[in-house]
Amino acid sequence: MPHKPIAVYGALVANLAIAATKFAAAAVTGSSAMLSEGIHSLVDTANQGLLLVGVHRSRRPADARHPFGHASELYVWGLFVAVALFGIGGGLAFYEGVSHLQHPSPVGSPGWNYAVLAVAFALDGGSWLLALRELRRANPGVGPWRAYRESADPAVYTVLAEDTADLVGILLAAAGIALGHATGDPMWDGLASIAIGLLLAGISLGLARTGRSLLTGRSASAEIVEGVRQLAEADPAVERAAVPLTMQLGPGDVLVNVELVFHDGLSAGDVAEASVRIEAAARDAFPVVSRVFTEAAPRRAPLSSPDP
Repeated sequence: MPHKPIAVYGALVANLAIAATKFAAAAVTGSSAMLSEGIHSLVDTANQGLLLVGVHRSRRPADARHPFGHASELYVWGLFVAVALFGIGGGLAFYEGVSHLQHPSPVGSPGWNYAVLAVAFALDGGSWLLALRELRRANPGVGPWRAYRESADPAVYTVLAEDTADLVGILLAAAGIALGHATGDPMWDGLASIAIGLLLAGISLGLARTGRSLLTGRSASAEIVEGVRQLAEADPAVERAAVPLTMQLGPGDVLVNVELVFHDGLSAGDVAEASVRIEAAARDAFPVVSRVFTEAAPRRAPLSSPDP
């Protein structure tokens, strides 16, 4: 049974509540940074909705037109999220900041802003920890940064990136409000809003780059590639194995193709049995490997390998 996208549900509930409180505080105080943060949280809520649509559609069974299933569709929706984060969240926050610089107005009742930001930081922090836990669960024994870079699940790495942007954005908004209140210059509030827009743009570009890599056939991790090769060469029927060609079809769905040189004197039945053993060993060692294809190569032919 597919794993439930707990991190997405948690982030959706948290961001919906946070967006409402931020907009209320912005209406009371007139803070540009707080309004930008409200837009930020509202866009994040919509993004989680898009991810849930992607999760649902990616779980459709294989059919004649999609024999490998629809798992990669989640990457398409993850790319939509990255574009929305930049085009809507980042763009509106940047525009609001520039508008505030052109038409400055003092921020009233900063205490309301601080209270809302404190609550938002606590909720976003809880969502961030939940996403981090899901990331570590899917990548045991791997450091958080490496796990994030190698994650192939937009329902986890996108939420973690968005929550990180949320936490940093809250700090930027608080700094802008505090400096504006301390100096009496509303410019700081507008600058904080611009900084939040640039932050969202940077996060979205990173997510878009990851999504593009996955959509264009990113390989599995080096551990899987080398591990499958070693398993293949450990089989008594195999003389040597090429570096496997792999493709990340979706979260928890890796395709492997490995070219093998078998020992002389083996019958067709022996080769078939060895292929079955290697495929089973690869799936047992790496549960994310869903499909394994073996190919016999002539003994004197150079084995193919991907470019470094």
